[in-house]
Amino acid sequence: MTMKRIDIPQVGRTIDVGPGETILAKALEAGIAYPHGCRSGRCGACKSRLLEGEVELLPHTPFALSPSERAQGLVLACRAVPQTDATIAWLGHGDELAEFPVRRLAGRIAAVGEATHDIKLIRIALDDRSAFRFRPGQYARLTFPDLPPRDYSMASRPEDDLLEFHVRCVPGGATSARIFHRAMPGDPVTVEGPLGSAFLREKHAGPILAVAGGSGLAPIKAIVETAVTRSMRQPIHVYFGARTERDLYLTGHFRSLEAAHPDLRFVPVLSTEAPPGHRSGTISDAVAADLSDLDGWKAYVAGPPAMVEATGAALLARGMRSADIHADAFFTPDHQAS
Repeated sequence: MTMKRIDIPQVGRTIDVGPGETILAKALEAGIAYPHGCRSGRCGACKSRLLEGEVELLPHTPFALSPSERAQGLVLACRAVPQTDATIAWLGHGDELAEFPVRRLAGRIAAVGEATHDIKLIRIALDDRSAFRFRPGQYARLTFPDLPPRDYSMASRPEDDLLEFHVRCVPGGATSARIFHRAMPGDPVTVEGPLGSAFLREKHAGPILAVAGGSGLAPIKAIVETAVTRSMRQPIHVYFGARTERDLYLTGHFRSLEAAHPDLRFVPVLSTEAPPGHRSGTISDAVAADLSDLDGWKAYVAGPPAMVEATGAALLARGMRSADIHADAFFTPDHQAS
């Protein structure tokens, strides 16, 4: 097979994609800010319309791309391997692009705090904070000396001086375990970003649903805090799912936000061992029980892949358009978990 030429009219660019390569991977390599999230066919952030040509689609979940959407000519750029020259366009409007360039900047840990028994709050001071701009909900690639790079979402607002990250200690994880147990103020770190497309759409005036599982609370925190501080006055429903009570964190912070903003509702949900006064069950079931009609809403969903997929299916069943679901599935890399 020879290289295939792929036209991306939204940016007026043509890229060459080799055998076995995906359109998204080559677009990002070429410096194109193509909307994306998980890069593995699970979130749907890179959903695109194939205008001309043919592609082979690698395995993906029905939530990310349903059979009916595929029949309508939609594809996932992260799973699309061109078989011919092609023309492709991502879905969405102008606010679907994050617009800020990806930069690689030096910094140091400024503070380390404990969120739960297995999640640490890491705050990083960049040598040139003004050079790093991002939209709430995006993530960055952190590289510590002698450790594999890992992706973590910013929990801080774009205007905050320090970048905040929530690092969960994954059993056997090369990077997360080192950060969790040994990170200290002053430790050097390289930050590369911003990355990801599951960010706050500030032009949206309808209701907002924010759903977090575990350390997926990090991007949800950035989205919700930014929405309320920038006077987005629509209803905002925040659901935070965890296993047990000891896995919850920042509940006091969100209760304070809820008290200060009448349009904000915060609902923690425990999947096991829910004491009296706590919501129990799966977070997707809780959302489905509370909200029957989600037409016109936007959702931001972050956390473990199974939770993201179950929640996405529940939202679609309640009338939300797939284009209004912005998902960030938190993956654990094989062998060297983050």
